[in-house]
Amino acid sequence: MYSDEPGICNSEDDLSEKCAIFGVYNGHSASREVYFGLYALQHRGQESSGIASTDGKKIHAHKSLGLVPQVYSEKDFDHLIGDIAIGHNRYSTSGGTLHQHNQPVHNPGDPLALAHNGNLPSTKALEIFLTKNGIGLKGLNDSELIYEAIKFEMGKGKSLADAVTETYHLFTGAFALLVMSKDELVALQDPYGIRPLSYGKLNGGYAFSSETCALDTVNATFLGDVAPGEMIVAGKNGLKKYHLARGERKLDIFEFVYFARPDSLLLGQRVYQVRQNFGKILAEEFPIKADVVIPVPESAIPAAIGYSMASGIQYQQGLIKNRYIGRTFIMPDQRLRDRSVQMKLIPVPEVLKDKRVIVIDDSIVRGTTTGKIVKMIRSAGAKEVHVIISSPPVKYPDFYGINTPFQKDLIAANKSVSEICEIIGADSLNYLSYEGLIRGTNLPEKIFNTSMFTGHYPLDIHERANGIKTVSL
Repeated sequence: MYSDEPGICNSEDDLSEKCAIFGVYNGHSASREVYFGLYALQHRGQESSGIASTDGKKIHAHKSLGLVPQVYSEKDFDHLIGDIAIGHNRYSTSGGTLHQHNQPVHNPGDPLALAHNGNLPSTKALEIFLTKNGIGLKGLNDSELIYEAIKFEMGKGKSLADAVTETYHLFTGAFALLVMSKDELVALQDPYGIRPLSYGKLNGGYAFSSETCALDTVNATFLGDVAPGEMIVAGKNGLKKYHLARGERKLDIFEFVYFARPDSLLLGQRVYQVRQNFGKILAEEFPIKADVVIPVPESAIPAAIGYSMASGIQYQQGLIKNRYIGRTFIMPDQRLRDRSVQMKLIPVPEVLKDKRVIVIDDSIVRGTTTGKIVKMIRSAGAKEVHVIISSPPVKYPDFYGINTPFQKDLIAANKSVSEICEIIGADSLNYLSYEGLIRGTNLPEKIFNTSMFTGHYPLDIHERANGIKTVSL
């Protein structure tokens, strides 16, 4: 079960994006613009937030645990001065604690700050480079290794753009990066453009964002997407573009399934419309006799509407989300943890009682949350519960910036659809076909990373490939 709202992705069956990035060059009160951009991107990361800015002489930074409105106060912006700023929302990942690795990466006195969305499955190239040059690696994550490599080259007198160009080949993985010096802002993509990164015109300057919804929030005019293998440098002479590697677009298709906000544009397609397409295709593939179609809020709402439109079955909000449950750093006891779904979702008995119910959700990870939702709907009086998922089965872990469980914990990698149906207690269970998934995007298959469904990883995952088993579609 997922939600596009801040603070909901914290149950044992959730996936989460690693982070969001937003940057402004030559902006009036740049850090404030970044604040509003990060607010619009809260759904991509809810553990911590940070902003770094520069007045041309010094880089200033503020970062802390919490949601965007919790992290910043008015006095922080008295400190975050300057016309260039970058920001980052983080979701915690394995191998660290909540207090480690908050971004933007910046050490006091250093000439740069860095914000990273994505993940490097292997950091061996960076480790070899840094060790060779006498730089310690202890405690550094992938983003911090990138930072140290760029800083080393800048220490030799190179500009930020030249330092990035020199070290780019060491970044072996998925990355959408914003890197800021005292007078430049650089945006760059890995050679496959796996994570989204867009840019626009803003009041005589420029804004860069993980999603277009944040550009809309600050009234920036959308200009385009940073291309795979491309570096865009915002400086005193405007924008300059450089191709650092031969690019081939492989956007993570899960952005359309769940992660992106519905009002964002991805490769020219409105996310809301694509998700509605998924629902219409589901109605073609699985014409079930039922009385009502309900979504698991929020990200499944467009697909449920699409299914209703195509099937003629009434759409209703049979599950109401408690919008006031925010991200907490206080761990509940086991009794409350077991009740987490009931804390987030409340069934409406008048919608469900004595009805044949179709429940639309975007994906199933471990299956634990889905089973609780089915039980909840039955307890509200539903006569039948048919679960339909608006994506294919998730059978493979992600190594490009999503915190998927190990493959052994992915229920679809280890159980058949009929077995999963029995485990979650539904009358039937169906998944969107892989062909339907591609068709719903109105884009060609070749431009997507579909590794979570197919096990085909466009970027080499190196040693992470050990232990990944092939599962039939």
